[in-house]
Amino acid sequence: MSDITTPPELDPRNTTEPLRLALGDRYLTYALSTIMHRALPDARDGLKPVHRRILYAMRELRLNSTGGFRKSAKISGDVMGNYHPHGDAAIYDAMARLAQDFNVRYPLVDGQGNFGNIDGDNPAASRYTEARMTAVAEAMLEGLNENAVDFRENYDGTLTEPVVLPAQFPNLLANGSSGIAVGMATNIPPHNISELVDACIHLVKTPDARDDTLLKFVPGPDFPTGGIIVEPPENIANAYRTGKGGFRLRCRWEVEDLGRGVWQIVITEIPYQVQKSKLIEKIAELIQTKKIPILGDVRDESAEDIRLIIEPRSKNVDPDVLMGTLFRSSDLEVRFSLNMNVLIDGLTPKVCSMKEVLQAFLDHR
Repeated sequence: MSDITTPPELDPRNTTEPLRLALGDRYLTYALSTIMHRALPDARDGLKPVHRRILYAMRELRLNSTGGFRKSAKISGDVMGNYHPHGDAAIYDAMARLAQDFNVRYPLVDGQGNFGNIDGDNPAASRYTEARMTAVAEAMLEGLNENAVDFRENYDGTLTEPVVLPAQFPNLLANGSSGIAVGMATNIPPHNISELVDACIHLVKTPDARDDTLLKFVPGPDFPTGGIIVEPPENIANAYRTGKGGFRLRCRWEVEDLGRGVWQIVITEIPYQVQKSKLIEKIAELIQTKKIPILGDVRDESAEDIRLIIEPRSKNVDPDVLMGTLFRSSDLEVRFSLNMNVLIDGLTPKVCSMKEVLQAFLDHR
């Protein structure tokens, strides 16, 4: 008669953990850590932990918007040593992005030196740049002295840091956010702060206001690089109602008359998060490969403001036809997807409507 063998995972003498359970357990821990402590913003102050710690460390260094600048290396070093035990390059990249007015609608960091540009060039090394807070960042921190929020111990228990910032305005929607976690992601466009405040005031007066009513105050996103949203209003309304959707965003352009029937197209605003240099490379490639026969030349005449010149092959070309072709085959028109996935109480990830996000901010205040 053959012996009945006990499977190893059920053998009481076997104290090792089965690989399947161990992997599942460890991966779940990692996933939760990524979702809660790295990739998803808090609905209350609209910040991820790294941004919150950068602002708090700058406050501890007394880098007020009216005071002097400090070396970025000093700031990222303090953040890393005191609050955020991760790489200093990641901390500096996060801080540099908060200073880029083409990425952030209301910059929270005032940078001095090379903090990158819309062409996609990287910021200078942290030892060459300096920074301080902006007045907007000070509004985010207003109330810490009055114990307006809870504090917790930092990673080694030697200092305390705020769990969430007091946030005088709805920063989540004002500056937007994007992040990729495990099994979920978030992508929120920036909005106009005065429109958001009007919507908040309306929500305070009439707590049962509908999402569609709030759209009268906040008709859509407001990107720092400008552009024109060419999405039907019902699609925008549905995106804000469900927390998922998208917006088609186009460059702003006009026809410039050069006399004798000759004309050129001038582009003054390009879509959000499109790198100007790569956009020009793509259009130049379309000219070289003759994919758009009616396209003649492209030039970059930008200084402080954006000024891209598109020349037709001949003056008999219709400008609308030329631009329509360019919209289809280049990043002069992009689709920005909305995925309002946020930590609603600092703990629970949830895809929220605009009303839920504003209500979370008001409850926090």
